Amino acid sequence: MVEAVSANGTTPYDVVIVGAGVVGCAIARALSRFELRVALLDGNDDVGAGTSKANSAILHTGFDAPVDTLEADLVSRGHRLLASYGSEVGIPIDRVGALVVAWSPSDVDELSAIAGRARQNGYQRGTILSAEETYQRLPALARGALGAFSVPDESIICPFTTSIALAADAVENGVELNLGSRVTNLTLKSAFEWAVECENRTLSTRWVVNAAGLHSDEVEAMLGNTEHKVTPRRGEFVLFDKTAGSLAPSIVLPVPTARSKGVLLAPTVFGNLLLGPTAEDVHDKGDTRTTDFGIAQLIARGERVMPGIGQHEITSTYAGLRAVGPVGYEVDADGDTGYVWAYGIRSTGLTASMAIAEHLVDRMAGAGLATSRRLTPAQRPRGLNFLGENGVRRFDTVGGRVMCFCENTTLEDLESALTSTIPPRSLDGLWRRTRAMGGRCQGFNCRPEVTAWFEHMVEGMQH
Repeated sequence: MVEAVSANGTTPYDVVIVGAGVVGCAIARALSRFELRVALLDGNDDVGAGTSKANSAILHTGFDAPVDTLEADLVSRGHRLLASYGSEVGIPIDRVGALVVAWSPSDVDELSAIAGRARQNGYQRGTILSAEETYQRLPALARGALGAFSVPDESIICPFTTSIALAADAVENGVELNLGSRVTNLTLKSAFEWAVECENRTLSTRWVVNAAGLHSDEVEAMLGNTEHKVTPRRGEFVLFDKTAGSLAPSIVLPVPTARSKGVLLAPTVFGNLLLGPTAEDVHDKGDTRTTDFGIAQLIARGERVMPGIGQHEITSTYAGLRAVGPVGYEVDADGDTGYVWAYGIRSTGLTASMAIAEHLVDRMAGAGLATSRRLTPAQRPRGLNFLGENGVRRFDTVGGRVMCFCENTTLEDLESALTSTIPPRSLDGLWRRTRAMGGRCQGFNCRPEVTAWFEHMVEGMQH
C-alpha cells in the first residue's frame, strides 16, 4: 500500500487502533467496511499474541453475566455474531453445551438463582437437571453431585484462529497492520487531532482506539490519567492428552463465586481436555509462568470432579493474564476528542469482541465518524482455514507430506499458513496456525525439521 504522507512527515489516518488482541482485531474488521483509513498497531510480532491466546477458549452465551450490564448485552450479542461469523469463515466452533454442577445443598439453591439470571439475560434454553440426569450426561463425574444447570448453547472455540480471522479480514479490506510497533507516546494536539508515536514513526489520526488490554492503563497514563489501573490476574491451565478428551463431552463448571467463575473442565476443538484456570493477582504484566503449586492445585481440583484425571498424560501447561479493572466492561467513545476505549474486558472478551466492535463503531458514528460503506465488496481472507474445511481437522493426507504426526500437519498446511493474509513471523505463530509442534510430543520429534523448513522459507522470502 502506498502511504499518503503529510507535510510534517506523519501519515494521516481516520482511526488508529492500539492493540491487536481479539477486541482490537474485531474493531479493525468492523471499521474496514467503511471508506476509512485505519491502522492497527501492536508491539508483538503477531495478532492475538497477548491475553487473547491464553484463555479457556469458551464461546459464552452470557447466561451468567451480571444482569442489566453492558457486559451482559455485549456477550449475548457477541455470541450470536461470532457463532455466525465463525461458521462463515471457518473458525473451529463446537456447540458442546455446559453443565454448572451442584455439589452441596447451597449449590442446589444457587442453581435456581443462576437459572433466574439466565432468563433475565435473555437466555431461555437453560434447564435444571436432577442428579440422575447429570450423570447420564457426564458418566465420569465424581460421585456426590446433586444436580446441574444445563446450558446447551455454550460452545468451545479456537481462540487463535478467531484473532487471525478478524485481523486478516480487516487487512484484506484495507486496514494497515503494523506489528512490532509499540506505542511510546500519545498526544492530543486539538480535538480530533492525535499524534501516535511508535518506536519507528509517528502517525497522525483523527480517532484513537485504546484496545491495549493489559497495557490500556499505560496508554491512559500517556494522556496524564493515572486513575485507570489494570491488575493482571494470572490463570494457569493444564492441557491433557487427547486420551482424556472423552471424559468431559461438555463443559463442566462449578457454581461461581463472587471472585471467579472457578475451575472448569472442557473439551477443546483439538480433542484435548482443558482444566483451569487458577486466579492469582500478580504485579508483572509479563508473568505468564506456570507454577508447581498452581498445577498441583488444579490437578487436585480436577480429581475431585473427575477421579483418575491425573493419571492421564499432560500435553502442556500454560498461563494467561486477564486484565482486571475496578469495575466491569468500560466501553465508550469521547465525541469531543476522538478518544475511544475498551477496558475491563476479562474472560468473556473473546465472545464479546464483535459486539464490542459494533457498539464502539455506533458510538463513533454518532460522534461524527464518517461511515460510508465501501463501494467494493468485502474480500475473504486468504489461507484462513488452517484446520481444513469449516475448521475441521483433515485426516486424509494422501499425497501430502506429514510434518507433524501428532497433529497430522502436512507440508501443505505449513505452506498455506506462510502464504496467508497474515503469515506467521515466528515458530509460535506457525504453531497457532497449523498445530505443528503442538501435539502430544510438543515438538520433540518434528521441531528440528519444521524449524529448518521455516527458517529456510523465511530466508528465501527476505531475499
